[in-house]
Amino acid sequence: RWLVRVEDIDPPREVEGSASSILRDLQMLGLEYDDPVLYQSKRLTAYQATVHKLLKQGKAFWCGCTRKDLPPSGIYAGTCRNGLPPGKPRRAVRLKVTNKPIHFSDRIQGDSTEVLSETTGDFIILRADGLPAYQLAVVVDDAFQRITSVVRGMDLHSSTARQIYLQQQLDVPSPAYAHHPLAIHGGGQKLGKRFGSVSVSGIDTRVALFSALSFLGQSPPGDLSARELLAWAKSNWNISNIPSIAEIEAPLVFQPH
Repeated sequence: RWLVRVEDIDPPREVEGSASSILRDLQMLGLEYDDPVLYQSKRLTAYQATVHKLLKQGKAFWCGCTRKDLPPSGIYAGTCRNGLPPGKPRRAVRLKVTNKPIHFSDRIQGDSTEVLSETTGDFIILRADGLPAYQLAVVVDDAFQRITSVVRGMDLHSSTARQIYLQQQLDVPSPAYAHHPLAIHGGGQKLGKRFGSVSVSGIDTRVALFSALSFLGQSPPGDLSARELLAWAKSNWNISNIPSIAEIEAPLVFQPH
């Protein structure tokens, strides 16, 4: 089963109309999801309840630090871990981390190990503006939707250890993870709506599907229709063919022959 979730909990960064555009593109490509779309903006109560639970259990704490208070490394130094210093009001909530290594095996990129106390320190789960942090929202929703497999770009690979650690703190299962390379253009910038990249809606459906499959190392035949390409992909998919690298500078379109 394949589910679609709209992660719309960061209003300052949202591009108006992008969510509906993405859903239209999926429909155009023949990619049909199995459940109604889940919108994170309608799940704020669940996130707040989880933060309250972690605070009550002593696994999280209120922090009064701003970005200016962080050291040059960006690794949180535990300033408020044992209570807010005088003159520092509550701003955000952080999750306490340990020096225990977090291990995970990525289905594309291989094995990884991270010690959160050395790479991030106690990390934010509730932002100063009162909105849930990305790490918290996706973990709560993955558990709620019973997600067993997460496939996403390499730009989120660095979030995985934090999410696994948070899953452990909440006593929920960890999905299997697979991080595919990012498509970048000549300037080294990834393709994405934030950067005004051309939507797949501006490309012939058959060409768009062929391009995506080729980028992911699947070598589809060039003489198939869009519907036939999807059927071929379902029958011939091989995750081991996806390159285990972070980025690929690729043409915007692979032209089928």
